[in-house]
Amino acid sequence: MPKRVKVMRMSVEQPLWRALTAYRVLTMLYALGLFLGAYGDFRRPGVAIGYFAVLVVWTLATLPKVAGAAHCTKPFLAVDLGIALTGILLTPVADAHQRVVEGGPTLPSIWTAGSVLAYAVKGGWRWAAFASTLVAAANLVERGAPTRDTLHNVVLVWVAAIAIGYVVEVARASERTLARALEIEAATRERERLARDIHDGVLQVLAMVQRRGTALGGEAAELGRMAGEQEVALRSLVTGGPSPVSRLSEDESEGALVRLVQEPEEESGEASDAREPVDLRSLLTPYAGARVTLSEPGAPVPLPPAAAREVAAAVGAALDNVTRHAGEEARAWILVEDDPDGIVVTVRDDGPGIPEGRLVQAEGEGRLGVAQSIRGRLRDLGGTAELLSVPGQGTEVELRLPKEAPGTMAGAQDARGGTGQR
Repeated sequence: MPKRVKVMRMSVEQPLWRALTAYRVLTMLYALGLFLGAYGDFRRPGVAIGYFAVLVVWTLATLPKVAGAAHCTKPFLAVDLGIALTGILLTPVADAHQRVVEGGPTLPSIWTAGSVLAYAVKGGWRWAAFASTLVAAANLVERGAPTRDTLHNVVLVWVAAIAIGYVVEVARASERTLARALEIEAATRERERLARDIHDGVLQVLAMVQRRGTALGGEAAELGRMAGEQEVALRSLVTGGPSPVSRLSEDESEGALVRLVQEPEEESGEASDAREPVDLRSLLTPYAGARVTLSEPGAPVPLPPAAAREVAAAVGAALDNVTRHAGEEARAWILVEDDPDGIVVTVRDDGPGIPEGRLVQAEGEGRLGVAQSIRGRLRDLGGTAELLSVPGQGTEVELRLPKEAPGTMAGAQDARGGTGQR
């Protein structure tokens, strides 16, 4: 079945846009309240009323514009800042001269900071510096002469806007880095899964053809040599390869998009059937034979279907290693234990054992039978795979899956919000 693609959005700046939307509405009401409270002191209240009519309509009508970076366009920012600057410059015209000299509030008051902050969130600290500089110049023109309070307010807005703009730029860079890391992790896991599947099938066949061809000689030896070359090439392919480049959504406010490939929950049948537990014993029974002894508990050992298949595949990989390295005459024993703390499957053989350092060497050569087909499978399920080998005394592989691991029934219930019983 086709794999599912999970799209995960990451955005750390979207809360800033929501906060800016609320800030603009609240500061508009605040500026309007200041005007109404000092209405009698205004020299030309009609000018102020006309400005506030424009300000209220503009603020409410443009709320969608500050809902995200995609909607907050450059023309909008220019008009928005123009309305703020106009209100500052109209203050000496509408208000009494004495109130202006004494440092009274401008018509837009702190609503102006919302326009500057929009520049900061949209374009970073450079845009913020540009907008706050224009506001500073308008305030100096409105006062007529620089005063301590005016300089204090100008510097405060300037520093705050630049700081917020810088934080937004850092957040965006971190967002992209995290998205890239998540995609690399997803690509690595997918590559490991493909390596396990290929090792369990194609690579094993190529290795067998190489061995048999070399033993037969003649034209079969040449065929074996070619199979060996293809095995090396295929191992190099599945252990390397580029990772996808992280993507950004068209709306930057929604952040980076991370696309993770997920395996389908079922191979056939209805989705509801795929959630039914599978008895691990039924998947291990086919491995039993004349030279493989299976010991299992009398009660079922339930696991989610995908986890049961992965554990069974890990057991199969261990038995393949027995046949390949210990010889076809070697005996093996499979022991299944359903303990209170977890499920343990042990695969033991009576072969010659593994020489010290051989596993590290094999992994360096791209032979991932133990690293991926066994350990990798259990690691992805939240479990562990331990290998104990003494030269001359055989090899023992212990697969342990804790009851609370995501791959068990209890872990799956916890992931869906269930209680999970042990």
